[in-house]
Amino acid sequence: MKIIKLAILFICFTLNVNKTMAQIKTEKYIKVPAGYLMVLRQGDDVLAQIEEMAMKEKIPSANLTGMGFVNVKFGFFNFKTKQYDPKEFKDVELASMTGSIAWQNDTVSLHTHGIVTDKNFKAFGGHMLGATVGTGSVEILVTVHDKKLERVMEQPLGANVLNLEH
Repeated sequence: MKIIKLAILFICFTLNVNKTMAQIKTEKYIKVPAGYLMVLRQGDDVLAQIEEMAMKEKIPSANLTGMGFVNVKFGFFNFKTKQYDPKEFKDVELASMTGSIAWQNDTVSLHTHGIVTDKNFKAFGGHMLGATVGTGSVEILVTVHDKKLERVMEQPLGANVLNLEH
């Protein structure tokens, strides 16, 4: 009888721990005085999660900073072709990510740059075209502004630029 009670107790404990872990893993961000604090985990699409939060929370505009572990694709803007020349980096530490959130044609428009380092402490950086969380996590602070800002395509530059007029 004691073995059955211990087994039931163990099962209940295990279910509660698993439930608690599931709740922790599903919580992606919380509201803080400056805006939002986001914690992403392995496999999360960093830019997609920021866009999703901005849409859901109706963020008018914001700046963001972050750090963590990622697989990232950077781009260097080629002014002749008006396209990004991409390069990917796997299993690197995101030493710094900065960016802004605005809107363009009723869609969230992110502009993010980052610096990553590899195991040999070599640094690489550029415009972030995409990133997924590697081993560990990525922490992001989104500082919300009170004005809705838009990006507009500027010529002859051929790039989207944050417009401060509203």
